[in-house]
Amino acid sequence: MTTSEPVVLTAMEEGVLTITLNRPKVNAFNIEMIEATQAAFKQAGRDPQVRCVLLTGSGAVFSAGQDITEVKREEDISFRYHLLRTYNPLVVQIRQLERPVIAVLNGAVSGAALGIALACDLRIAADTARMVVGFLGIGLVPDSAVSLLLPALIGLGRASEYAFTNAPIGAEQALALGLVNRVVPAAELQESARQWAVSLAQGPVGAYGLAKRAFNKAVLGNLEQVLDYEAHIQDIAGRRAEHKEGVQAFLEKRPARYSA
Repeated sequence: MTTSEPVVLTAMEEGVLTITLNRPKVNAFNIEMIEATQAAFKQAGRDPQVRCVLLTGSGAVFSAGQDITEVKREEDISFRYHLLRTYNPLVVQIRQLERPVIAVLNGAVSGAALGIALACDLRIAADTARMVVGFLGIGLVPDSAVSLLLPALIGLGRASEYAFTNAPIGAEQALALGLVNRVVPAAELQESARQWAVSLAQGPVGAYGLAKRAFNKAVLGNLEQVLDYEAHIQDIAGRRAEHKEGVQAFLEKRPARYSA
């Protein structure tokens, strides 16, 4: 990757806009990549030629979520302020875009990236992909709508288990739980996703958008309130000693040592 290569790539073909997160090695989100992703979805909403969107990551990872080193550099960061300008509006953009959005999970997905993937309408995963909730591993709480979308898809009990234990969810297990719609061999992922997207792009996109509105009203009517509350409690969690120890342990690649 050269310094001039964009952190988000876009390509348009047969009515399908492909948005690719492009920040090796693990496509971790920094401010630049979040803002570029927001801009790509904004453009998708404005362009009538876009009839379906694919969201994927470059390389072998969808996204590891927030870049922890960026957070570490900003000791006095307000998590509420950060979420209100980054992931919260991006999740709302995805849900309000009146075209089908497919997350193409080409590898690991964790933290805020999990919320973004779950906000998409559909998910197709490589058989090598895996999901990790991630937040509690560094003393934080689920944000980016994970606290709403994960229980909505797999139930409160399972969501609590995966959040508390940080246990990885493999592709086939994710399929059985209903976290993804399809699992295909890794070598076939991009072509399978493209074919699915082209098929949807040839359908009644206006009706898809109205159906998406109805789903949002019926199931996610409190989305924006939940996002706001997540930002509030994340600010509390982010100022506690548990988070500082969690981040330090992550950076030092050791188990965190929490105390009462």
